[in-house]
Amino acid sequence: MELGIYTFGERTDPAVTVQQRMANLLEEIALADEVGLDVFGVGEHHRPDFTVSSPAVVLAAAAARTQRIRLTSAVSVLSSDDPVRVFQDFATLDLLSGGRAEIMAGRGSFIESFPLFGYSLDDYDELFAEHLALLLELRSNEVVHWQGEHRPSIDGRGVYPRPVQDPLPVWVAVGGTPQSVARAGALGLPMALAIIGGQPARFGPFAELHRQVAEEYCHERPLLSINSHGFIADDTQTALDVAFPAHKTVMDQIGRERGWPPMTRAQFEAGATLEGHNVVGSPEAVIEKILYQHKLFQHDRFLLQLSVGSIPHDAMLRAIELYGTVVAPAVREALT
Repeated sequence: MELGIYTFGERTDPAVTVQQRMANLLEEIALADEVGLDVFGVGEHHRPDFTVSSPAVVLAAAAARTQRIRLTSAVSVLSSDDPVRVFQDFATLDLLSGGRAEIMAGRGSFIESFPLFGYSLDDYDELFAEHLALLLELRSNEVVHWQGEHRPSIDGRGVYPRPVQDPLPVWVAVGGTPQSVARAGALGLPMALAIIGGQPARFGPFAELHRQVAEEYCHERPLLSINSHGFIADDTQTALDVAFPAHKTVMDQIGRERGWPPMTRAQFEAGATLEGHNVVGSPEAVIEKILYQHKLFQHDRFLLQLSVGSIPHDAMLRAIELYGTVVAPAVREALT
């Protein structure tokens, strides 16, 4: 199983400048590569509390500082972006990185990008379906003939540059909507399932639905990634103490926007138990939890969001070091 990290470049501490957070992020990606993690994902947001609005640009900078780690968006909000430009950006990243680029496409859990780029939320799902179909057409054909409802037609135009990888990997990110899961399966695409609340065991049917629909459409067994919140420190108490304030800041802000009550420490710690959704603890606790979830899902990749809110940079670097040098080797050995 591949093990990695994803982030949005969270910046909930106003004392950290955007420039500093970006520099810290590149250092984090370089360290993840150095300690042997497999994947680093950078997500797209258009809010002041998240640094990254252009994942491909950040990942291109990271490509120059890394040797082996795969570089993916997590996610590209494909509904409100131009699939041609997304393909070109990540084909360019693939060339710069020597074939390490991936696209993780999603509908978006935040809506700021829709009015920003002139799209209607009334077309939320139709936009994603159409843009995903075009993206897959672009990666399959150098010269594209395309006609859709929400984007101008393409009449026999070449799309360049072409990536090193053929095909350029495209994952579909879902948050637990059965229709989205079924769409990924029908297309035979790998799926990234975000589990950021509730008990992971409840998400087992989504993994089964993904594989079942893929089989019905005569695709090979598609890859599955589980993407979770979490944090790692030398001991579990330290991990909880460092992660909770940052996590609470983010979740309470979202809660104010969406009508959720404030998060309590008891709720956070309940989520950090073996059967909960938060992968927070000592290396030993995190190893146990990753292996527990692998029994549930038999997934091929696990991505951990270490920075749910602003985490002190030294603590973040230590978490990455522990993940790569202690957690990842133990998980790989257990699953071999």
